[in-house]
Amino acid sequence: MKPEIIIMLTNNDITVKNAEEVFESCKDLPAKKWGFKDVGLPKDEMIKLAAKMKEAGKETYIEVVTYTEEGCLEGAKLAYECGFDYLTGALPFDSVFEYAKEHNLKYSPFCGKVGGSPVELTGSIDEIVSSAKECIEKGADGVDLTAYRYADGNPIELTKAIVDAIGADKVCIAGSVGNEERMNQMKDAGVAEYTMGSALFNANFVEGGTFRENLEYVLNYLSK
Repeated sequence: MKPEIIIMLTNNDITVKNAEEVFESCKDLPAKKWGFKDVGLPKDEMIKLAAKMKEAGKETYIEVVTYTEEGCLEGAKLAYECGFDYLTGALPFDSVFEYAKEHNLKYSPFCGKVGGSPVELTGSIDEIVSSAKECIEKGADGVDLTAYRYADGNPIELTKAIVDAIGADKVCIAGSVGNEERMNQMKDAGVAEYTMGSALFNANFVEGGTFRENLEYVLNYLSK
């Protein structure tokens, strides 16, 4: 399986102020999955940007990084109001699942014990696998796995265990895939997709290059 990239218009876990401009400069590229986080832009700008993505024929994603039930439910409501296809992140509270189902939102919550900003994942691999399975049993479309922010073990071992437990098509790696080595690791682990944002803004692939030039490099690399 070749993983797909979800292009996040975020840098250092915050949606960039010129996200609309960046998207417009790249929307012609053969990348179908685009998104951003629930922080960094006013709500009206989020709604406008999400609509532009949909108009361009993209699948749309919002990642919510908050840990209270109230905050997670607010994130789900924001996802619906902005017209996103997918809600990712947040914690798997029953109320969030119910809201997502009622409003036809696809939902991939964080699995395992997560906290902090940037997110840190803790616990044993068995515990995180159990959490992922529980999310799917509750009706999740997949899980948002912060593998490279795993504090208690090996991210590759963890990722392979999750893929084996719930299936490759249900695993999205959230964050920190910012070089060819990690892209190769995720391909070998068999994940369906991963997010990428800061690495493109920070020109990790084409030194001194634009966001578009870095994205073109990644898309070419993934197509090999």
